Amino acid sequence: MKFAIDQHLSGQPDDVARAYANPDLYLAFQDLPKMSRPEVVAHETSGNEVRLKIRYRFNGNLSSAARAVIDPARLTWVEDAVHDLASRSTAFRMIPDHYGDRFSCSGSYRFEADGTGTRRHCEAQIKVRAPLVGGAVENAIVSGLREHLAAEVAVLDAFLVG
Repeated sequence: MKFAIDQHLSGQPDDVARAYANPDLYLAFQDLPKMSRPEVVAHETSGNEVRLKIRYRFNGNLSSAARAVIDPARLTWVEDAVHDLASRSTAFRMIPDHYGDRFSCSGSYRFEADGTGTRRHCEAQIKVRAPLVGGAVENAIVSGLREHLAAEVAVLDAFLVG
């Protein structure tokens, strides 16, 4: 399933790109919908490039059919992201801790000037290989991701001010 998400953020593009490349921002993401607080697993910087590895846990609801083949407690993954601060872009892939043969997701996002703030444009592809329920699980994960990203906005705004 291919999907795209656009968001308007109030900070300036360079500031927002730097914030998302800062591991301290992820420590502030607590109690956001459908995903647990992220755990920073690795952080490396080389010039204008920052690589972050962050572990997530899906905390949303799955249908009973989906739960029959996938344990929601095992829906955890590491987002391996390379942030290019010069181009204000990020390439990422999600590496599942479990179900590696059934789950894949990768994509990119970029931060662009948008009026007085920033537009974050994300394009990605997710695939859940599970007979009969793969599409439902993909939809649930993307729905949770949309809610999570929307909830991040207030945290990001506070982080940029702080």
